[in-house]
Amino acid sequence: MNLYIDPGTGSMLFTILIGVLGALVYFFRNALMKLKFTLTGGKKAKTDGPEIPVVIFTDSKRYWNLFRPICEELEKRKQKALYLTASEDDPALSETYEYVKTEFAGSGNRAFARMNMIRADVVLSSTPGLDVYQWKRSRDVKKYVHIPHGIYDFGTYRMFGLDYYDTILLAGPFQGKTVRETEKARRLPEKELRVVGMPYMDEMLKRAQADRAGRADDAPGGAGGRGPQTVLLAPSWGASALLSRYGETLLEALLKTDYHLILRPHPQSFTSEAELMARLQAKYPDSDRLEWDRKSDNYDSLSRADVLISDFSGVVFDYAFVFEKPVIYADTSFDPKPYDASWVEGPMWHETVLPKIGVQLTEENVGRIGDVIRACLDSAELKANIRQVREDSWHCIGESAVKVVDCLEEIVATAGQKAAAPTPAQRQDTKLSGVM
Repeated sequence: MNLYIDPGTGSMLFTILIGVLGALVYFFRNALMKLKFTLTGGKKAKTDGPEIPVVIFTDSKRYWNLFRPICEELEKRKQKALYLTASEDDPALSETYEYVKTEFAGSGNRAFARMNMIRADVVLSSTPGLDVYQWKRSRDVKKYVHIPHGIYDFGTYRMFGLDYYDTILLAGPFQGKTVRETEKARRLPEKELRVVGMPYMDEMLKRAQADRAGRADDAPGGAGGRGPQTVLLAPSWGASALLSRYGETLLEALLKTDYHLILRPHPQSFTSEAELMARLQAKYPDSDRLEWDRKSDNYDSLSRADVLISDFSGVVFDYAFVFEKPVIYADTSFDPKPYDASWVEGPMWHETVLPKIGVQLTEENVGRIGDVIRACLDSAELKANIRQVREDSWHCIGESAVKVVDCLEEIVATAGQKAAAPTPAQRQDTKLSGVM
């Protein structure tokens, strides 16, 4: 007899299985910690050095643009802090701050091992998965604070990505919806939510405003409107991403238009999709019509582009909100099963706003990409929508680093007043006091 499980039931069973496995991991880890505590005569394990007021942890140098404005604000206030990075070539390591110390924490598990024993009043990080996999909460940290590295729905995080943080910083109130709904679904205590904006986007906006002020005019296509208009192709990576899905078909269609093309693949593509990148680079080398951009800073390409073509990459909102220009986004599917989106009712945030700020690229219109681009560039409605969506989604513009450091200093000032996060058993018994 053949058994059939419909997709909805299958997704639910998968979610339950993940939850059960997670609970077992927590149980055995806590049992091991208790055993170690007993075998050492009830003494605490040695922790990492003297207590530090503020620790910032990043698992990649890619996020220095997020943390740099925060470090500079800490330095300005003469607030002692430690910036720990898992990238040996992080640009932060070349900074010469007086009050903010920067260190290489080791790569991979070495970095997490150090973080597991750190002593601090507050740890700020954009890395999800605290207390889920290798990175555990240190008993000598008063509070853990998460800051996102872009404007997106937290439903795109892997399950339990934010569960064991104490405070979540938000670019805008919309990001709190997923946090509150997952807390309710998993019977978690409410976290503190603080709307602080997005530090690196503030810096990008300042740079764009300065550039505009320094030009004689701001016509499309370069100074005075001379030369062809520019299309930036900046996708994410993976099987569902734009280059994997449309690849040569899209590039061929673009090269038949009169637009100049900048191709900026995700850095991970050159590792995880090396064969695809090699094939595309060989077939479409740099020319007067097409240029490959592999620079670490994407600002130059974003500022030159008249329209962006992407997929589910966060660069879509960086581009639209900072430069107020339209986007073309690929028709891609998103399987919510491994993500927190599977615990949340209704569509994800980007699914509701992308149709307002751009035009969808589909199998049907990819061959007419020139017409799609022209429709975007000629649409006054899209530009008006971009401004409205930005107003709703991106708050505290120009003040984000100040807001973040205000939050950190408040936590330092009240250090010790908040107990450590509850155990999994305690979490199950906790009643929610409200939903955002």
